[in-house]
Amino acid sequence: MGAEILPWVFTTGWASGINAYAVVLVMGLAERIFHVAGLPAVLGRTDVLVGAGILFVIEMVADKIPYLDSTWDSIHTVVRPAVGATLGYLLGHENADLNAAFTAATGGILAMASHLVKAGTRAAVNTSPEPVSNVVVSTAEDVTVAAVMTTAFANPWLAAGIAGLLLVGGAIVVFLLLSRVRRFKARYDAWGERAGIAAPRSGPPREVARRNSSRDE
Repeated sequence: MGAEILPWVFTTGWASGINAYAVVLVMGLAERIFHVAGLPAVLGRTDVLVGAGILFVIEMVADKIPYLDSTWDSIHTVVRPAVGATLGYLLGHENADLNAAFTAATGGILAMASHLVKAGTRAAVNTSPEPVSNVVVSTAEDVTVAAVMTTAFANPWLAAGIAGLLLVGGAIVVFLLLSRVRRFKARYDAWGERAGIAAPRSGPPREVARRNSSRDE
């Protein structure tokens, strides 16, 4: 793999933050069946493939159910960066020309960044009352991860470039959707007050106060 290790670490780090088990499964199958040079041999072990396959199926289901997907994301705030760091270490360890600690840190940081983008997107999607959007977004994520990882086998630098664009684009989308999440939280807080399960706020909601102020003017 040689000089191509950096784009591989970047791509696997990004992809691990979206669906870590899919990344391990794709890389393991590539190593086991196609004997792709430079891939860590441990990923092709039967126990690793079976474990990754089972967890991938569980995530594929949990990731498409509203609110359960956010709970799953919360649990994987540690898991996904850990997988990204582990893959980065294994890739660096397999290649003597780069420091394994550096590649591990890079993989972990990128996995955390893409995980936060995914979790933020899901928080916004969950404000929609129907479950279709969750299924569409989750399926798109799975397909995208598989496509980018497959591209990495043919052209690691192209795959890394695509991963970088998706990471930046996702961060922009999350930023734009933050207002939707805030509005949903305000409605949820108001419902909690009416139901008597939340303490009343000391003053009127910010949006109501703003409307009242504009009417007075």
